[in-house]
Amino acid sequence: MDLENHANRAVREVLQRMVANGDEIGVQVAAYLHGEKIVDAWAGMADPATERAVDGDTLFNVYSVTKGVAATALHVQAERGFVDYDSPVARYWPEYGAHGKEAVTVRDALSHRTGTPQMPAGATPDSICDWDATCAGLAALEPIFPVGEPAYQAVSFGWVIGEIVRRTDPEGRSFRDFVQQEICAPYGIDDLWIGIPDEVEPRIARLIDDLGQKAPPPGTALEKAMPFEIRLAPDVFELPQVRRATLAGVGGIFTARSLARFYAILANGGTLDGKRLLSAERVEMCCHLRPGGTLPDPVFFGMPMPLGEGGYWMYDGQSPLTLAFGSESAIGNPGAGGSLAWADPRTGLAVAYCHNRMSAFDGASLVGNAIRSALGID
Repeated sequence: MDLENHANRAVREVLQRMVANGDEIGVQVAAYLHGEKIVDAWAGMADPATERAVDGDTLFNVYSVTKGVAATALHVQAERGFVDYDSPVARYWPEYGAHGKEAVTVRDALSHRTGTPQMPAGATPDSICDWDATCAGLAALEPIFPVGEPAYQAVSFGWVIGEIVRRTDPEGRSFRDFVQQEICAPYGIDDLWIGIPDEVEPRIARLIDDLGQKAPPPGTALEKAMPFEIRLAPDVFELPQVRRATLAGVGGIFTARSLARFYAILANGGTLDGKRLLSAERVEMCCHLRPGGTLPDPVFFGMPMPLGEGGYWMYDGQSPLTLAFGSESAIGNPGAGGSLAWADPRTGLAVAYCHNRMSAFDGASLVGNAIRSALGID
């Protein structure tokens, strides 16, 4: 049996069924095994209002799936000797060391332990489009939780990690340009946008928010970390200026093809097409849960977050956001509303699930199970 055709056919059938049942509107999946693409499938509508169909080139907002790209960019800088995980962030970004954050390390930032999950006060869709101003606001924050304890940087993560990357880049490039030039271009990853160029905008799927999002209770950690003014919803993230801004933790607009190809680098031990981005040892380091990973996270509804040392989420058999991974050796990142991507270095499998219906429906697990079943992967 041709495993590639079998896996692709199995996924296509799952996607068509989900769309027919109304669980998804438009959905796109790609997967790699040992560096080779084995799944490239899609179904449904990119824009129901115009009846524009999804195809392989449709772009999707993936929200916090973007965090995996940000973390990887930082690992590239560590791989090249420009960043030491256990050094203070202030070594690379002196302004960040103010107001009790001088002891915050790069490793703390990667694993959401800075004590400052909050966004700067007064954040708006326009303000978050200003990279320098947002970074200055984050540098001026005071910790609201003890440094070293978990407190999910739901929105702020991308600026903290991205600014470390930018400050340690000998060429001083923007974070967007760094990702495009150091990760995308060398590996043929065409549609991994953190700030889109104008010409790709017509390919973006229209978001449909079926989450029923409401403002978090005032004064809570969640409200500070995810202010409702910049909610992860279409009315904010379909704004032209937000689409074009560098929002390194939540602003990714990707195709499943490019996202799966990106994760194929991690699934393949840091290499793809004979070119190495990260060492196998560094990838392996990322596949370990952070210390204190079972502690309740005050932003994440008081539940433990299964975050690994490398800034990626890990399968723990409990979190519904990682059940699709299907393996304790897998790493990846979920996004608001159900987008998901992961890599399993043990099996060499990388999968990307992109869609436009934001809901609690776990289509990614159905897809992950179908792929593993088709391939005979435990």
